[in-house]
Amino acid sequence: VQLQASGGGLVQAGGCLRLSCAASTLTFSSRVMGWFRQSPRKEREFVAAISRSGGVTNYADSVTGRFTISRNNAKKTVYLEMNDLEPEDTAVYYCGAQPAGPYYARMSIQSTNYDSWGQGTQVTVSS
Repeated sequence: VQLQASGGGLVQAGGCLRLSCAASTLTFSSRVMGWFRQSPRKEREFVAAISRSGGVTNYADSVTGRFTISRNNAKKTVYLEMNDLEPEDTAVYYCGAQPAGPYYARMSIQSTNYDSWGQGTQVTVSS
């Protein structure tokens, strides 16, 4: 699966950004999708995940209430709407796809359960 992330940039604290991740796979609607982020000297951390239908979402505590994950299966795209951004949100953001199939229907917060990754998009929040 090829994933192409976009939408990152430089924004002031309190601002907003919308990330997009377009997938090439025909099995997009069969895959749980997630967003992770990684800062220098830190491990990749979970941000948000969305079920295959888009009806269920899960968020890290640090972004709950500020970020919204959504998907459009017809366009094979997952989004991350980020509001009220904080300097601590500065990181490279990666979209990931879990394998297709019923065994992988549960949303995971572990990056090791995602088998495909986009190239990452830089988000920088200035104070």
